[in-house]
Amino acid sequence: MRKNSTLFLILGIVLFLIIGYAYYHNTFVTMEEEIDGKWAEVENNLQRRADLIPNLVATVKGYAG
Repeated sequence: MRKNSTLFLILGIVLFLIIGYAYYHNTFVTMEEEIDGKWAEVENNLQRRADLIPNLVATVKGYAG
């Protein structure tokens, strides 16, 4: 009887650890995907700003010229 209780306890702990690992692994993967998406937004905004600079230079030259 005592041997069965110990076996069930060990199996329960192992199962708990496996489920915990799977949960946190999936959570970290989801967070990583969100971070990649947000970083892509930052890069898009930086590229948009860089694309606007030649327009600004042309406008200033037009007024100065």
